[in-house]
Parts: sequence; C-alpha cells; structure tokens
Amino acid sequence: MIKNTLFIFLFFVGSSAYAQFKVTIQWQNIKPGNAGDTIYYSPGRKLNWDDFKGKPDASSAAAAITESGFGYKMSMRSINKKTDVVITVFCYFNKKRSWVKKDMDTDYALTHEQHHYDITYINACQFIQKLKDAQLNFGNFNYLVEKIHDESFAELEKMQDDYDGQTSNGRINRMQTFWNRKIDQQLASLITN
Repeated sequence: MIKNTLFIFLFFVGSSAYAQFKVTIQWQNIKPGNAGDTIYYSPGRKLNWDDFKGKPDASSAAAAITESGFGYKMSMRSINKKTDVVITVFCYFNKKRSWVKKDMDTDYALTHEQHHYDITYINACQFIQKLKDAQLNFGNFNYLVEKIHDESFAELEKMQDDYDGQTSNGRINRMQTFWNRKIDQQLASLITN
C-alpha cells in the first residue's frame, strides 16, 4: 500500500512538474551590421570581401577561408512552480579568422565562400528543427540539447567537407554549379517554411 501511494505521489508530482515545464526555441534577434568582429546571419545580408579581415595563410592551397559556426544560449527561469527554458540559436561569421589572398578576391570565389556561410545557416536551422522535434522535459533537456547540438555540428562539418571536397575548393566549375543550386534550393525551402 505504501509503495502504491508513493508511486501515485511521484507520478502526480512528476506529471505536474512536466505540465509546468515549457521550452521556447528562437533565433537570436540581432540587427545585421558590420560592428565588431562578428556578423550574425541574416538571409538578406551577403558577405563581401571587406568582411574578410584575417591574415591569409600563405601555405594554404585555398584562395580564401570562411570561419563560421552556430551555437546556442540557454536560460531557465522558475516562478511559482513553472519553469521556462529559452534556447536562443545564433549563426555567425568571424571576420578576424576569415581571409582572402591577394588578387584572389573574385566574385566566383566570394560565391564559394558565401555558400560556406549558407551551409552553416542551413545546419543551424536543422538544429532548431531537431530541438523542436525532441521530447524535451525537465529531466532530459540539458543532455538532449547538448547531444543534438553535437550531432548537428558533426553534420555541419561533414557538409562543409563534402562541399570543398566535391568542388575541389571551388576549382571544379561543374561541381560548384551543382552545389550552388543545391544550397540555393535548401535556403529557399528554409525561408518558405
């Protein structure tokens, strides 16, 4: 009898805790601009060569390098037995770690670099969708958010490697054209959803 009562009590407490738990997933609202060393992704704002402030690596075979990534901030607030968790996702370009070699700053190369940044954004959007699809609760949200982020970041790295590998860092025009279409289609599907 005590065991059944304890189970019912724990079930009731657990159920009410879960009923009082809310997760909000959002993009970080930052106005597009060039202030500082970071540019946050905005679909209407394309990179330009002035954004690439880093010192070129002379030993690299690449004409340019785009340093971009995505991350999240998480905050939790508990009031009156209600817990709200806000996960804020951001996608960024690092100006100081992105560079272009002298006389390599062509429109073609800039499109290749822009698509590196777009790939980061696509994977950040997929990360958000996976978070929305996850069954997050008070007992698992810390673990699951980190796990989903790690998986999404691994997928980002693979897509970046596939892009550079298949295009030979943009040197195979036919494959660059294929990837341009593929990335533009993925971006269009994200904007319409």
